[in-house]
Amino acid sequence: MEGITAINEKVKQESLFIQDLTRQMGSVIVGQKYLIERLLVGILANGHILLEGVPGLAKTLSVKVLAQSIKTKFQRIQFTPDLLPADLVGTLVYNPKDGGFTIKKGPIFANLILADEINRAPAKVQSALLEAMQERQVTIGENTFNLDQPFMVLATQNPIEQEGTYPLPEAQVDRFMLKLKIDYPSKEEEILILKQAAQTDRKIDLKPVVKPEDILNARTIIDEMYVDEKIEKYIVDIVFSTRKPQNYNLARLKDLIQYGASPRASIYLILAAKAYAFIQGRGYVTPQDVKSIGMDVLRHRVIVSYEAEAEGKTSEDIIKTIFDEIEVP
Repeated sequence: MEGITAINEKVKQESLFIQDLTRQMGSVIVGQKYLIERLLVGILANGHILLEGVPGLAKTLSVKVLAQSIKTKFQRIQFTPDLLPADLVGTLVYNPKDGGFTIKKGPIFANLILADEINRAPAKVQSALLEAMQERQVTIGENTFNLDQPFMVLATQNPIEQEGTYPLPEAQVDRFMLKLKIDYPSKEEEILILKQAAQTDRKIDLKPVVKPEDILNARTIIDEMYVDEKIEKYIVDIVFSTRKPQNYNLARLKDLIQYGASPRASIYLILAAKAYAFIQGRGYVTPQDVKSIGMDVLRHRVIVSYEAEAEGKTSEDIIKTIFDEIEVP
């Protein structure tokens, strides 16, 4: 037990910067507590995030504020149907004087990338982004460059306009640690937004409250955090029940699921739960951490069948049933 007490104390001390970060982001962004918290989970757990929500819900603003608060380089890339991989990663520029090529790096060479409307770009561009996300490196010509840490891609997709969009393939969607659904603010929050943001010349200039080293240091502590064997078994049970629900007294879900979650889901679920516990200032993971973050890790990994669509059931309904039914340790 001594080990748990020590790591708990360490996390309490080392996670204090999270409060400063949350406070600063909350001073600019009204009401999106869920979004702010999940952005921090993503960056602490070294994962990427897919955001879905209608335009105008402060998605871009949130990422910008996070980048300013951590003193990291931020790039927003607007994805369009005519975008080329070179527009993203960079290209070789021919120099006629000496007949040589120089490398011109693209906007992907930043710490926080906002890939706006990712489903508007063709497959070649998506696969260039995929290499950067998965391998944390970029290839231009014959040269391969490692990307700076921390490196996080936040991709947004617009749920309403389907014209001129290329649906993201399942394999690519699986690379995102979390998929977040952003909703409208409440009435009270919207009044606050009006008071704060309804200015013709609104400038947001924030002083960094955290250094990139603090994030990287926090990641090493998150790796040390305690996860009980019962919690590990709980996570595996949840993921397995998306593949073979009949083994968990959930036979009624069998025909509703076309594909269950991959082993990547188990890895991301444990990492995200640790990062979530770290944000709460705890050195160990509880079943509630797994439940709190579970929907965001799993919603895009469970592919529903035609039967489910006919019944109007979404992957979220299925995951909710699994969390309600699987025994909590």
